Amino acid sequence: MSVRVQGSDDLWLASADLYVEAGLLLRSDWKAVPISAPVPPPGVKRPFRVRSTFTVPPTSKARLYITALGLYEAYLNGRRIGEDLFTPGWTSYHARLAYQTYDVTDLLTEGENVLGAWVGEGWYAGVLGYGGGTRDIYGDRTALIAQLEVDGQPIISTSQDWEWSHGAVVSSELYNGETYDTALPDTDFTRGEWSPVRTLPTPTIQLFSSQSPPVRVVSTIKPVEIITTPSGQTIVDFGQNFAGSIRILSDPPTDSTELVIRHAEVLEHGELGTRPLRYAKATDRLAMSGKSIKGYTPKFTSHGFRYAEVTGWPGLALSNLEGVVYQSSMERSGDFSCSHELINRLYQNCLWSTIGNTISVPTDCPQRDERLGWTGDICVFSPTMSYMFNTAGFLGEWLKDLAHDQKRLNGVVPIFVPDTGTDHSYPEAIWGDASVLTPYDLYQASGDAAVLSTQYESVTSWLNNGVQRDTFTGLWSKAQDQLADWLAPKASPDTPNMGPSDNMLVADAWLIHSTKIAAKIARALGKEDDAVRRDHEAEVLTTMFYREYVTPSGRVVSDTQTALCLLLRYDIFPTPKNGSAKGSSADYRKIFATRLVELVRRANWQVDTGFAGTPIVLQTLASTGNIDHAYRMLQSRNCPSWLACVLLGATTIWERWDSMLADGTINPGEMTSFNHYALGSVASFMHEHIGGLSPLEPGWKRILVRPQPGGTVSSAKTSHVGPYGRISSEWCIAGGQLKVDIVVPPNSTAEIVLPGLERSVGSGAHSFAVAFEQPAFPPKVYEPHFAPVRPNEWVE
Repeated sequence: MSVRVQGSDDLWLASADLYVEAGLLLRSDWKAVPISAPVPPPGVKRPFRVRSTFTVPPTSKARLYITALGLYEAYLNGRRIGEDLFTPGWTSYHARLAYQTYDVTDLLTEGENVLGAWVGEGWYAGVLGYGGGTRDIYGDRTALIAQLEVDGQPIISTSQDWEWSHGAVVSSELYNGETYDTALPDTDFTRGEWSPVRTLPTPTIQLFSSQSPPVRVVSTIKPVEIITTPSGQTIVDFGQNFAGSIRILSDPPTDSTELVIRHAEVLEHGELGTRPLRYAKATDRLAMSGKSIKGYTPKFTSHGFRYAEVTGWPGLALSNLEGVVYQSSMERSGDFSCSHELINRLYQNCLWSTIGNTISVPTDCPQRDERLGWTGDICVFSPTMSYMFNTAGFLGEWLKDLAHDQKRLNGVVPIFVPDTGTDHSYPEAIWGDASVLTPYDLYQASGDAAVLSTQYESVTSWLNNGVQRDTFTGLWSKAQDQLADWLAPKASPDTPNMGPSDNMLVADAWLIHSTKIAAKIARALGKEDDAVRRDHEAEVLTTMFYREYVTPSGRVVSDTQTALCLLLRYDIFPTPKNGSAKGSSADYRKIFATRLVELVRRANWQVDTGFAGTPIVLQTLASTGNIDHAYRMLQSRNCPSWLACVLLGATTIWERWDSMLADGTINPGEMTSFNHYALGSVASFMHEHIGGLSPLEPGWKRILVRPQPGGTVSSAKTSHVGPYGRISSEWCIAGGQLKVDIVVPPNSTAEIVLPGLERSVGSGAHSFAVAFEQPAFPPKVYEPHFAPVRPNEWVE
């Protein structure tokens, strides 16, 4: 296939060639059967190797189609096949198993060849979940399924003729780490004692070629310091919290007998802070035999860490190790920076938490005994993630697993996907709303309605069957407990869902929001009857909501930042009766916006919101004409605030605002992670309001460019690569002017909104300058009677 582009000047660009090749489309195309080692004893499953020898004539094209029940790492003639990690990836193994295709033409030799692979337990048969976890959730036998075709014809497939053997990897667990014996063979599939494999029944689940980008090493990190702790331990500081592993670059002294590497995100009073890992050991062990270990990294485990405690390497130097960063290798699509260095560090923290929590599925954290695909986290974060990265394949495939697991539960969306079936499958607002909102976020980012069509049954099933409703109001049943505004700062560490915002109000507001979005989804798919029905349903729910939660004078009975933000941001206003202007949305909007600012000022601009309110609080302030208060909250340095974490040395987004206390003690709560992206949704405010870019149509065909300077930020720039190309906005304040430079991609238009200027422009580079005076900052502090005056602190 050839593609070329013609410009408005009638000139044609050089053509680009695209080659498309079909995989194994039918189950009958697969000749391979699963092969395994003998039945393992209960507990940790030792990884094993499989191999087969075959001959081939000279070839023009060779393809390997391969997957596993568990994880695999494949080799041909002793050379690693591909760069992918943790293949075939984590899916709902009860229904869907991805396979990979590799061009192995250049790895074949004329005559005899050896195809081999390592097989590990991974998510399929390893421990998953907290509190000690559960093993063998999807199956208790790991296996390889592989088929090599030469010039379109199967040459060798996994069968009873293959052999198996143990090797150098003694254990490799996702949570606990890897044990490796250098005296045993690894990539040399000609060594060791080999025995006939066992075959397993061919799985009846769907084998599919995944559109999600593979997990790979996306960058490396050089360590910055070697620390000797008060107890005499040696700790390597990589300067950045990340998810991945350590690569050994040189050999330890020859008298080393065992190398032990323990990983953690933080230090506590100078020692490795491992308590937040809970049951996860996060420890790699290498038994030394005099054999070189240069280039070693573990096969089937990863760790979330900044610090590594290394035992058994006297004289360890910074040059001996490096960190390797793992991520599903999505294309980077967005960036942001500004004149405020702490805000820049905050943005980088959001980026690093996104990288660390996108290993095969969108997870909550990459370090402790959990690392699950929590639906609530991605529900609030997907707009931010889809600006930073091209998430179409990554989230699109994950949503298919969500739909499958939801169908098994008759419409209820599990609180994490893939569902591990461990008694956590109950309906929760926000978490379940990921079935509606995340597909729509993908549609907004990509403009591709196919994701809406694919997920439409999931959308309707959640609203029709999953939500547990009150039979009279249609709102959430009060018999259903809710996580709601999870981890609000004023909630007790032991009861993080019991914040100041009424749980049912939060759940009901999200239900109305999802119902409205479902109407938009139906309309985008041409399902007008469904759209009209959902719009009417949202109106009825809103009426019932106001009867339950809003007084006639406009006071919300749950008088919190989160409650007001939900009503304002999601446009939850009743329809006036009989054409009366009384009770109009404008009336309520003014009342709610005024009260929100009052609450924000009373809180001294510290964050007072949890999962439900934090992603939207700054955008809500900005959209109601209170951009100065939004900047004041963003620039706050007192805990709870985003910059308080930065000032305490955070290099990723924390699960709690106070995951680390100011005295260097880790928060005593059982649930404490230093790498959670949900609260990093603040980056959307940076993209949309500081940088000034947001889509006016799905797929960014029409763009709003509206930077809103404020605080002490004097310049900013942001960019995003959308379906039509790169979009950018860059501005600075100089000489009493706001100067803005933008780039609009081909076949797109941008609406420019600046002080005193509104204009529509087409593709190309454009520059604007308007008179501008930096707003007074900071806003006046609230001074209550009979209370100490609080300092009006803010960060320059």
